[in-house]
Amino acid sequence: MLEALKTEKQYRIGIIGDKRSLVPFWDLFASLGNERILGQMGFKALALHASAPSGETFPPGLGLPAYPNWQAMLAEHPDISMVIETTGNRELTTELRQSLPTDISLVERAAASFFIRLLSSDQMWVACKLDLLHTQTLLKTVIDQLKEEIVLVDLAGLILDCNKAVLEHLGLHKPQLYGQPVRAFYKVPEGEGEEYQPPLELALARKELAEATLPHVDADGRVHYTREYAYPILEDSGELSSVLFIRRDITSRTQMEQRLQQAEKLASIGELSTYIAHEIRNPLFAIGGFANAMLREATDEKSRKRLGIIVEEAGRLDSILKSILTFARPVESAPGQTDMNQIVRDTMDLMRMACENQGIEPELALAPDAPLVKADPELIKQCLINLVKNSVEAMPTGGRLTVRTGLAAPHAFLEVVDTGTGIATDIRDKVFSPFFSTKGKGSGLGLARIKKILDDLGGTVELVSVPGEGTRVTLLLPPLLAVAKPQASG
Repeated sequence: MLEALKTEKQYRIGIIGDKRSLVPFWDLFASLGNERILGQMGFKALALHASAPSGETFPPGLGLPAYPNWQAMLAEHPDISMVIETTGNRELTTELRQSLPTDISLVERAAASFFIRLLSSDQMWVACKLDLLHTQTLLKTVIDQLKEEIVLVDLAGLILDCNKAVLEHLGLHKPQLYGQPVRAFYKVPEGEGEEYQPPLELALARKELAEATLPHVDADGRVHYTREYAYPILEDSGELSSVLFIRRDITSRTQMEQRLQQAEKLASIGELSTYIAHEIRNPLFAIGGFANAMLREATDEKSRKRLGIIVEEAGRLDSILKSILTFARPVESAPGQTDMNQIVRDTMDLMRMACENQGIEPELALAPDAPLVKADPELIKQCLINLVKNSVEAMPTGGRLTVRTGLAAPHAFLEVVDTGTGIATDIRDKVFSPFFSTKGKGSGLGLARIKKILDDLGGTVELVSVPGEGTRVTLLLPPLLAVAKPQASG
């Protein structure tokens, strides 16, 4: 029976009435439906009944052809299979029951009003559902295209929903995330202090927007920076209902900012070095010279000791000034080519004794097919010596020092790896900054000088460190490219 109802043919409907009854009836239907619904209902035509006032016409807004009587309507539209009577006139209803063909159904005014309201409501629900699905699909498509990881969490910090970027990052499916604590997947770095509250927790506690940059170290010892945003979602009453939690990887942006800061520092150092050369070094030279002369003429031990301190400190200041001036000058790179393997062998022959005296085991892992490098050999040797010295100082109780070479297209690489104390996360961004040092001695220009040399050569420096396990510094250098020689014309 149900299947028979579903497959029943669609009705073609004609409406009979007068202007007074039909227009309000049609307005009621039109207010409940829309153009798509009106088209699906199958309305074909309008007709006046015999008792309608003479000369009466329908307003053009109804949009259906109108006829002076129902007989004329059926003659023009023989496919009509249902007639709706809108006046409620008993005489007209009786006439239609007796005169309409048996294959045409008659629906009286009361029944028509009921079914029109019912059908219109159902059609409106379907239309609203389609609009809602369209909006939902559009919103999901847009959010899933964003690279940021977006998570909707409840007041307990449990996951309600998320976008595609979250699933790709975690390698999970949505059902595996629903109802799980968001901090089970996005942990807060340790060492921020007991009073520190990350953005999500702060937004839940204060019902206000919160954001922060959080560093974390991956399994390879590389530092990443993530910007977390927490947007509280409030109900009309002002009560917090949920929080929109967004994470954006800003590692590349942070590196660019650090490079800009580095460039600004170098520019400042360049200006400072000029001032130092003219205004400080000359008086310092005079102080050292007079102190030396007085030291040679002094006879009592107390005076000699004090003058010795002056001479020693003047020498130390002169050494620092030389480092600053050397660092500030543009790198003078003689044109040529460098055999990295030979540079490593020569340098480690010089440094081997210092390593062995401290219980450090040097190891060379030189690729036999390591390419030549387009650089001044002395500059590369200077960089390697500084890196080896840093590694030796990081292993006061001994360890293993490995120097590698090879090709990591499009760069050749020279790598120094130690098993020392490593570098703490909070100072890792500062190690290439001029004058920064953790040793309590020296000018703090070693790594800054290396980075400057590599930048001028068109290369770069990568640093990976895990506290307590060691540090790896990689110099990525431009290889010497083969250029085809022009053939001699015959």
